[in-house]
Amino acid sequence: MHLLLAAVGKLKAGADRELFDRYWDRLQPAGRKIGIAGAKVVELAESRATAPAERKVDEAARLLRGIREGACVVALDEAGKSMTSETFAAFIRKQCDAGVPELALLIGGPDGHGASVRTRADLVLNLGTMTLPHGLARIVLAEQLYRAATILTGHPYHRV
Repeated sequence: MHLLLAAVGKLKAGADRELFDRYWDRLQPAGRKIGIAGAKVVELAESRATAPAERKVDEAARLLRGIREGACVVALDEAGKSMTSETFAAFIRKQCDAGVPELALLIGGPDGHGASVRTRADLVLNLGTMTLPHGLARIVLAEQLYRAATILTGHPYHRV
């Protein structure tokens, strides 16, 4: 299975980028042990449309354009479902075991996801009930993906 993290907005150089890269780089070897063949990040520019509704439609279309056929789509949204790290790891294991070709994780723009993303999503997930800046959400997601891989391989990183 491949991982795709597609996000509206660019993570700038600096502390946020370094922390994201730390977890994303750790994910690569840990992920291979659980059947993740590759992981890719796609950053999309924010829409230039003037109305929020138009921006959401435009960004949603561009997010969905890059997804493989048969992918499992996870839309990150503050109104989504909460999961523990263990439950998230089990969700990833289930996708790998089912032969899903791609797990696509989508982070929308400042206005949120368009309806087409929510309709296509197999899971709408939140990273907590507090609103996070998109860059920080990306960092948290990268860390949780790495944590999921360590949970599934029995690595001591995740201790409860």
